[in-house]
Amino acid sequence: IYEDVGVPGSAVIKPAYNDMLRRAQAGDEIIVWRLDRLSRSLSTLMLELQLFGSRKFAFRSLSEEIETVTPTGQMFFHMVDAFVRFERDVMAERSIAALAASTGATRQRGRPPTISDEQWSMARKLMAAEPPLSVAGAAKLLGVSRQAVHKRLKAEAS
Repeated sequence: IYEDVGVPGSAVIKPAYNDMLRRAQAGDEIIVWRLDRLSRSLSTLMLELQLFGSRKFAFRSLSEEIETVTPTGQMFFHMVDAFVRFERDVMAERSIAALAASTGATRQRGRPPTISDEQWSMARKLMAAEPPLSVAGAAKLLGVSRQAVHKRLKAEAS
């Protein structure tokens, strides 16, 4: 019997569990009291069960009366695995769609572009005009960062 006393089911490092995996051999049956003692998420549970299957371990959960020993139990886990993969694929599609929808928006992603020579020339004119435009105002108007304008000012001064 391997028991991780005081270690939550969500913990990544489970010393007794890792010891059990090292010692288990093909044909052994891994028995847990409840599924949440093995894993807190369905996707992680399916990864664990795939690991058990690849190493030829049988699996049984006593509380839920779930097992991979019989063909019916194996079929059940294959169905659950299909739903997990489906959910993951749908989430990925949603993320891609949201990103594609936001690319048309005016929102800037990542670091603002550095200031080009044409932009710098225009920024100098705007800051020298009457009334002069501030660094922040010129930067905003040209679509560059204030730091980019300040950097060019500093470079010109040296």
